[in-house]
Amino acid sequence: MSEPVRWIEARVIAPEGWLELVAEALSIDATAGVAFGRPSLATDAAPEGHDFVRVFVPERADSAELRSELESRVARLAVRAGAPELADLRVAFRELAPEDYATSWRKNWKPFRVGRLCVVLPGEARRLRSGDVALALEPGGAFGSGRHPTTRECLRAIQARVRPRERVLDAGSGSGILAVAAVLLGAESALGFDVDPNAKPYADALALQNGVASRCTFTTADFALLDRDRAEFDAVVANIYADVIASELARVSAALVRGGWFAFSGCIESRAGELVETISRSELRIEREVACGRWRTFVGTRSG
Repeated sequence: MSEPVRWIEARVIAPEGWLELVAEALSIDATAGVAFGRPSLATDAAPEGHDFVRVFVPERADSAELRSELESRVARLAVRAGAPELADLRVAFRELAPEDYATSWRKNWKPFRVGRLCVVLPGEARRLRSGDVALALEPGGAFGSGRHPTTRECLRAIQARVRPRERVLDAGSGSGILAVAAVLLGAESALGFDVDPNAKPYADALALQNGVASRCTFTTADFALLDRDRAEFDAVVANIYADVIASELARVSAALVRGGWFAFSGCIESRAGELVETISRSELRIEREVACGRWRTFVGTRSG
C-alpha cells in the first residue's frame, strides 16, 4: 500500500478585496489548489477586514528555493499593484495531515450569477432560468474563482456590449474566463494572451469544458504580440494592473477597430485619475466608470 500524500500549506492573511491577487501570486507549477477562509474552527479568525489565502504543496516538491520564490512573489505585490496595504504580507508554511487538499476548495465554493451568466462547477446539474448562459468553471487552479469584483464588472460589460460576429481580444487572459464568456454570450471568436505560461493550459481547458475551444485561442505572449500580428478586434477586455493598461494603451487602441468597444478593469481607486487622464489623450473614450469598493472599471469605445 502506497504512503498517503503529505502536503505543506502556504498561507497568507490578506486584506479583503485582494485575496485573488494574493492567490495568483502564490500559484506556481508546484502548488496545487487555492482555498480561501479559515482552515478550521480551531484556527484563530483573521483580523477584521482580512481573510486567509492558502495553497498546497506536495511534500516531495517542498524546498527552501520554492518557499523563497513564494515569499518573493508576495513581497512584490505592493509595488506591482500600487497598494501599500499589501506591503507587510507574510507567507507562513505548515505541514498538514494527509488529505486531498488540492481539491479542498470545493467545500466552500458556491456557484454564482452575473446577470444572465451563471458560473457553475463542471458537471453540476442546476436548473437555469430562460435565457441564462452557463459557464462551467473549476476554480481550483492558479487563476481564482471568477468572483473578484474586477472580473464580475468585466463580465457585466461583456454581456451589455458583445454582439454576434465580433472578434474579442482578452489582454492578460489568465484563466480565460472573459474570452470564454464573450464567446458563450455571442462573440464569433476570442483571442487571449498572458505572459504567465501557466495560464494557457487553464484557459484551453476552460474553453474545451465549455464547448468553445474552436472559437477561443490562447497564447503565451505580451503586448508585443499586437505589433507582430497586426490583427484588429471589435472589442478589447483587459483585467490587469492600471499601469500596464496605461503603458500599453497605444497598442491596445491600434488593435481596436474604430467604433469598437473596450472594458478595462483591475484599477484601484488611487490610480484611477492617472488612468483616466492617459485614456483621455488617446482615441479611446470612456462612456462608463463603475466603482466597486476600491476597484474601478472603465467601459467605452474607440472614436469612429
